[in-house]
Amino acid sequence: MAAYLSALGLNCALGQGKQAVATALFNGDDHGMRPQNGWVNERVLTVGAVPGALPSLPGRPTSRNNQLLLAAAQEIEPELRTAIKRFGPARIGVVLGTSTSGIEEASQGITQFLTHGQLPESYDYAQQELAAPANFLSDWLGLSGPCFGISTACTSGARALLSAQRLLNLGLCDAVICGGVDSLCRLTLNGFYALEAVSAERCNPFSRNRNGINIGEGAAVFLMSRNPLDNAGLAISLLGGGASSDAHHISAPQPEGLGAQAAMRKALAAAGISADQVDYLNLHGTATPHNDAMESHAVQAIFPHGVPCSSSKSLVGHTLGAAGALEAAFCWLTLSAYNPQQLLPPHLWDGQADPALPALNLVAPGTSLSNNRPRRLMSNSFAFGGNNISLLLGEELANEADNTRNEAPGRHT
Repeated sequence: MAAYLSALGLNCALGQGKQAVATALFNGDDHGMRPQNGWVNERVLTVGAVPGALPSLPGRPTSRNNQLLLAAAQEIEPELRTAIKRFGPARIGVVLGTSTSGIEEASQGITQFLTHGQLPESYDYAQQELAAPANFLSDWLGLSGPCFGISTACTSGARALLSAQRLLNLGLCDAVICGGVDSLCRLTLNGFYALEAVSAERCNPFSRNRNGINIGEGAAVFLMSRNPLDNAGLAISLLGGGASSDAHHISAPQPEGLGAQAAMRKALAAAGISADQVDYLNLHGTATPHNDAMESHAVQAIFPHGVPCSSSKSLVGHTLGAAGALEAAFCWLTLSAYNPQQLLPPHLWDGQADPALPALNLVAPGTSLSNNRPRRLMSNSFAFGGNNISLLLGEELANEADNTRNEAPGRHT
């Protein structure tokens, strides 16, 4: 059963809020990708940092992760409060993906302990737990429905949307706040640097010259509901998703992308459509040699006739636990009124294709979305351990959304 994505709050290297992000995204503006030092000793790395001030957390231990989350949630606070009033706090769930949580602040506290023998007064172990973002948001809104975190590396945010849809389908919730959040973190950057997977320059997905990822940060928070909410103004839904776990290797993808193919096929089956009905594919596209090779083979297998596609990693960096939700948000924006020119997110790279890989239909700047209605967009997320997720978002024609609203089951108690 499709689940409606009735509201969206987000931030990333492109900016804070839907309008700022959409404007930069469809213009292919990479202003947020900047060289910074201090993350890895004696190295300058390009990272995707969220610009501007973030809200404070009065009376709570401060983690940048929760600040990013709160900024995204505040963008849709009126919609969230309306849903709580309509359904009740026990009928609203929270499912959030993350991989960093408050580890950056915890690391700073441990450094102080090792140096001075005492933890800072602000140190709070709980802020680094992987459920901390979900617990924080649930407490902030005064909710008592199902609340949990997901940490499956780079599929976390995408898996959170699938789990939220499952809560709706099971009748456990009437609405779910779902998505992902991750902040820049020295532990993460040093880990990927130790794997020799980080590029010092802006990453270059699917190029013959690609040499690694850029790390980014951001948050994307959806209000998902079983029915279109009266004040939504948009009928954009999660049509379905597919998950697989091929367990090929702890960090390297299965070379032919068999697990990735399985996830895409499951997503198409769940949505009840064929590959030819997909109008755009947001690639995982990390710009590492192995991941891009695997994904090229997987996409060619599922879309033998081609599909317009692009990676957003060169615009926002790899936001890890937030990536799946953030890139689903880019698909949401593509279908929304925030994209009046009906453009597709462009693929930013050097234009030098890798002759060893199947050719992809990479989106050039200024390319328009298909006029076929309704439009369906796919978003891929792949993670360590062979963990794969594919999501399908789509729009519904106004009369179809009205019919769904009238025919949808009533509130479960």
